[in-house]
Amino acid sequence: MIEKTRIRLFGIDAPEIDHPWGKKAKWELVTLCKGQRVTAVTTGELSHDRKVAQCFLPDGRDLSAEMVRRGCAIDWPKFSGGCYRHLEPDGARRKLWRATARQKGGTPRGVG
Repeated sequence: MIEKTRIRLFGIDAPEIDHPWGKKAKWELVTLCKGQRVTAVTTGELSHDRKVAQCFLPDGRDLSAEMVRRGCAIDWPKFSGGCYRHLEPDGARRKLWRATARQKGGTPRGVG
C-alpha cells in the first residue's frame, strides 16, 4: 500500500499468504521497502481492486525484478511480456507451484 492506495506489483505472481512461501514473500517485500521512498508508476489497470504499478526503490531497482530475483515471485508473461523470466532462480516455479498453476488456470495434481 502506498499512501492508502492498494498496489499490485506489475508483471509478477507472488504466493498468497496461505501458501507455504507466502509469509516469506511478504516479509521480503517489507524488508526491501522499509524506510525507503517507493515510486509507483501505475499502468492504469486494476487487478483484484488494486492498482497495477511498476514500483521502484530510490536506487532505481524495480521491486518486481527484485522479488523474482530473490525467488519470492515468478514472472507472469501474460502481463509482463516475459521481462522478468530470466531473473527466476532455478526451481522457483516448482517452489511457487500455486502461482504457476494459477497462470495455467488450475492446480497441478500431486504437487505441494
